[in-house]
Amino acid sequence: MIRWETGRVLEERTRWPGVQQLIVDVDGEHVRALVYTDMLGEVSPGEHLALNTNALRRGLGTGGDAFAVARLDDSPGVGGAADSAPQQDDPPLGGHMMKARYTPMQMMVDAIDDPESPHATVIDAADSLHGTPVVVADLHSSLPAIIAGIRAEAPAARIVAIHTDWAALPAQFSRAAAELRAAGHLASVISTGQAFGGDWEAVSLPSALIAAVHVLEADAVIAVQGPGNLGTGTRWGFSGIHAAEAINMAHALHGRAIHALRVSEADQRPRHRGLSHHSLTVLERFTHVPVGLPVLAADDALAAPIDQEVREALAPLGREVIAVRADGLLDQLRSSPVRLSTMGRGFAEDLRAFLYPALAGRYAGSLFS
Repeated sequence: MIRWETGRVLEERTRWPGVQQLIVDVDGEHVRALVYTDMLGEVSPGEHLALNTNALRRGLGTGGDAFAVARLDDSPGVGGAADSAPQQDDPPLGGHMMKARYTPMQMMVDAIDDPESPHATVIDAADSLHGTPVVVADLHSSLPAIIAGIRAEAPAARIVAIHTDWAALPAQFSRAAAELRAAGHLASVISTGQAFGGDWEAVSLPSALIAAVHVLEADAVIAVQGPGNLGTGTRWGFSGIHAAEAINMAHALHGRAIHALRVSEADQRPRHRGLSHHSLTVLERFTHVPVGLPVLAADDALAAPIDQEVREALAPLGREVIAVRADGLLDQLRSSPVRLSTMGRGFAEDLRAFLYPALAGRYAGSLFS
């Protein structure tokens, strides 16, 4: 069930492209609420909003704000001021492809692979990624680290991120992606499947991969879920399991599939300490194609017993394990325009949570630099 509450906007706390974060009065309690401006337009202080407060009331970490669903002062038939408010012109209906289908918030978008798109002919005719590296990651927090690794090898690399529909559907929810775009470290974001709100929309992951290379001229592509990874603590129940699909598809399209391993030295959960069971499950049971697995070189100055444990855990899989040196990577990570954080832990608390994605990025960058 959805928990509905109403509130009055007090002030705008901050904003980033496509999103306003507001302070809203809900029965005397001041709470944070997000507005997706592509859905509702820009909201001003004094307005009344209908809010979905499920995540807020559950105290969830990544998505613990309320979410605005409607502007009550502009909505006819809801009582109060709304009944006497002047009617606004309906916004134009654009797009031909529906996202968030059959939900109350479904919307039409212009997809890059739509037959009416000026790029449709190119995408339909393309049959290969021509060896372009595609780095696939489990956690969204890997995104800035992968980019840091790519840029360590190829500072001018044109990098395109594919925002999949395995976690947060709105690509605008990612402040990391917005900040990386603003800093010039990320060329573009394609939201694919049911996800929406990227610089470009695509109906499918293969279309997004093809578009990244043949339309957006990416040197490297990153496929990763948005914020809000879902895990049950069971073997099969985690949203990042879909990383295998991206690996399989990248290889099928003749890209160079690379998996950014999920490794932690600080996670208190045994299943995620060292090499996460998420990476092992993806690679052992659902990845059916060759994939590169960058790890820290055994003789690197940063090498520690945990890195040997990662190599030992991968050995029975018979996969291509690639030794990558970390020279200069720590400085590259520290200079990221995005604050590095995963599960509430920063760079200093959990170095390898960011180092291993950076190693994957460095290897990807070495393929074209």
